[in-house]
Amino acid sequence: MDEFKDDLEKSFKKINEGDILKGTVIGVSDTEVIVDLRYYAEGIIKLEELSNDPRFSIKEDIKVGEEISATVLSTDDGHGNILMSRKRADDILAWEHLQEDMDMKKIHTIKVAQAVKGGVITYLYGIRAFIPASQISIAYIEELEAVVGKEIDTIVITASAEDNKLVLSGREVEQERAEKDKNSRMSKLQKGLVTKGIVEKIVPYGAFVNIGDGLSGLLHISQISFKRLKSPNEVLKEGEEVTVKIID
Repeated sequence: MDEFKDDLEKSFKKINEGDILKGTVIGVSDTEVIVDLRYYAEGIIKLEELSNDPRFSIKEDIKVGEEISATVLSTDDGHGNILMSRKRADDILAWEHLQEDMDMKKIHTIKVAQAVKGGVITYLYGIRAFIPASQISIAYIEELEAVVGKEIDTIVITASAEDNKLVLSGREVEQERAEKDKNSRMSKLQKGLVTKGIVEKIVPYGAFVNIGDGLSGLLHISQISFKRLKSPNEVLKEGEEVTVKIID
């Protein structure tokens, strides 16, 4: 009874151009989507008003039963229906979501759509986004075309509706994950552990030793030998295997 009352009240609610309404998809054709607005008239969204994403497919990306939001373009299309645009609603709502996602550092898995000068293009919430070449990955990307079609975990690093500027970064996601992984592995190392390692680099104050599993530590010059050394080079060389003890 209460649900019927709600539907009745909504059916008499005044709808104006520019309103953003939510409805349920009840029909999909090659040229348009029909939306149940729980109103006396149905909503019609033409194909060209569905998405800005060039990869969009009306048959694959829109399903009967799903809820979508759209902006009212006209309260009467000449056939008693409400003409709507999901693109315009997406543009308004997307920037709000993007700002929130940037603040929360929410991770989005995107698919690279196109390589351009200086980076690649993708789409997030229907908004065209740019990923600079330096922000695609920690690893150097020599051929940008090689990442087209691939999925990348990214975060939003710039979101400006005023400038219509959306920039993403995959590099920052990789860096944070690598740091967490490194900290996790380091937490498992116990003080006093004796292990073998490879001298990676010699510096005036000691040497950096790779102890495996992606971890390196500083072997201070004062800890290299019982005798006083002027330079680590007196007893060590890069690439040499050494036995070390973790003291801190």
